[in-house]
Amino acid sequence: MDLAFWWLLIITVVFMLGWAAARYNLRYLRSKSENLLSSCFKGLNFLLNKKPDQTIDTFIEAVKLHPEITELHFALGNLFRQRGAIDCAIQMHQNLLLRADLRPNERHHTLYELGQDFLKAGLLDRAEEAFQRLYGSEYALSALQALLTIFEIEKEWHKAIVVAQQIEAMGILPLRKEISQFYCELTQEALQYKKIDNARIALKQALCSNPKNIRVTLLSGDIEIACNKPVQAINYWRQIEQQNPAYLLLVAHKLMQAYTAIGQSQKGVALLAHYVEAYYSSDLLDVAYQHIAELSGIDSAHALIRVKMQQSPNLVAMQRLLEAQIMIAEEPYKSELELMRTLIRRHAKNMPRYMCQNCSFQAKLFYWRCPSCGGWETYIPQRIEPIN
Repeated sequence: MDLAFWWLLIITVVFMLGWAAARYNLRYLRSKSENLLSSCFKGLNFLLNKKPDQTIDTFIEAVKLHPEITELHFALGNLFRQRGAIDCAIQMHQNLLLRADLRPNERHHTLYELGQDFLKAGLLDRAEEAFQRLYGSEYALSALQALLTIFEIEKEWHKAIVVAQQIEAMGILPLRKEISQFYCELTQEALQYKKIDNARIALKQALCSNPKNIRVTLLSGDIEIACNKPVQAINYWRQIEQQNPAYLLLVAHKLMQAYTAIGQSQKGVALLAHYVEAYYSSDLLDVAYQHIAELSGIDSAHALIRVKMQQSPNLVAMQRLLEAQIMIAEEPYKSELELMRTLIRRHAKNMPRYMCQNCSFQAKLFYWRCPSCGGWETYIPQRIEPIN
């Protein structure tokens, strides 16, 4: 009986201790959970009120109290990256990778975030290494897209083509337009080094990737000029009228040079005048004016510019009109016209010429790839003038 009593007492004590421990753990976990929830709401409130520094401080405290929650590390890392504290983001993600208790998907996520840190910091080689380690993971597509961006920045067009083809093979994103442009870049490089055969091979691949690529037509003419075949170049460049007349500006001057090379300058001028009449743009008019003034005289150029100025007033046409009038004006009107032309020229010089149709980034030069958003064929070669 004494033995049974003691066993009953021991069991009762153990039960009471277990119950007390459970109550303590439950209270601790509840308190910890409430603290975490409070920190998250506090950080979100700072974020919504555009107080990034206080947001970061709040999340840092939350990470210290709950180091086992990897999502807090990712949120804090993104905040560091957005604020430009790339070193802090890199250190945080590198430390997270050293943890032995990370699950595979968490390790892949951390590696992807680290690659983004390196990319933002301009450490392209280390970013490339991080993203390549994600092949076969759930972040494979995102990693390939990041690698494509890196190779475009580095102008590694062969690598960019391989990665773009891998993305296309996944059946998610069509990249035929981009691949065609990569081959066009290789064609441009080959022409710079006078490797005509390489240029033709790359351009053929560009045409296969995207038969509607206007740049292929333009480069085809460039290859013929490099081979001293201006007639064939003219035939290629004139095809742009059927493809997209807006791009005629890119070949207008080249067309005149080719016609001059075969002794048919007047035919070239007539063609430019036709383009101005059928597909008017201020920049196309500017090119035509220069060649008409040189070959047909200032009176013919003046007549053309005056008509177009009445139809569609713009700064470029006004500048050329003043230039023509200065040639025939006498003092004191000549000095006044000179002053007006100088003012207009100064304003037009600072005016952006092209605008990206994707992100609205404006630039003075024409780009096949937007330097802001990275989109291909998003620029139309047409001058933008302010309304007011």
